[in-house]
Amino acid sequence: REGGRDMITVAYGGGTNSTAMLIGMYQRNERVDLILFADTGGEMPHTYEYIKLFSAWLVAHGMPPILTVRANRKDATLEAECLRKGTLPSIAFGFKKCSLGWKVQPQDAFLNNSEEAKAIWKSGGLVTKCIGFDADESRRAKFVRDAKYSYRYPLIEWGWGREECVDAIRSAGLPLPGKSVCFFCPSGKP
Repeated sequence: REGGRDMITVAYGGGTNSTAMLIGMYQRNERVDLILFADTGGEMPHTYEYIKLFSAWLVAHGMPPILTVRANRKDATLEAECLRKGTLPSIAFGFKKCSLGWKVQPQDAFLNNSEEAKAIWKSGGLVTKCIGFDADESRRAKFVRDAKYSYRYPLIEWGWGREECVDAIRSAGLPLPGKSVCFFCPSGKP
């Protein structure tokens, strides 16, 4: 393809899959330019603690630290938005708007304002977003490409299901991160 080099970003969710994906990328000596965690303001306390621990592990292994981004919205958190509107998160009604508005959009907004990303796009390159859907959930992957972004699903490429993800984290000497979900999410489990 014509154009400049791509920028490799990782959408880090704070859970088992995205943690294993980064460990696998490290093991394969794959370049990662930026790791973004979009904070809804309602993650479980263990997720925030794990992000600190794993970010330190990444830096110690020559990878970039995890950078936290937040939505620039009327409400500072998803919880505040739900309380103000007097409603549950949209997933309770079968929609994925909370993920789009509080996870995807803050990462896109960060990249849209990043001088490095703008230079990549100006040179004809793409920002490749690596997303941690595992091989057991490959139906979630959307292999799309547009003028700015391409999407990659390393765990699916490697054939890593949940079991392989857990094994990768343990083999790296790290504890498992626990479920990454907002504490008030209706799809969360005890």
